[in-house]
Amino acid sequence: MAAVGARSGAVLVATIGGWLGAGWRYLREVSGDDAYERYLAHHAAKHACTTPLTAKEYFAERQRQKWSGVTRCC
Repeated sequence: MAAVGARSGAVLVATIGGWLGAGWRYLREVSGDDAYERYLAHHAAKHACTTPLTAKEYFAERQRQKWSGVTRCC
């Protein structure tokens, strides 16, 4: 009986760990924390013959894009 309890405990821990990992990945995605990693993956897949921006260059470009132009609704 102890082996069955230990096994179901391990399954529970693995399930909770999976949910926490998925939640953490979701939180990073919606907050933009993983933006540079996603940029690198896209760049490697679509633009492999060019050098990607450094993290500093990438975030400077994102800030420039975000704050250039009209930043109000009306």
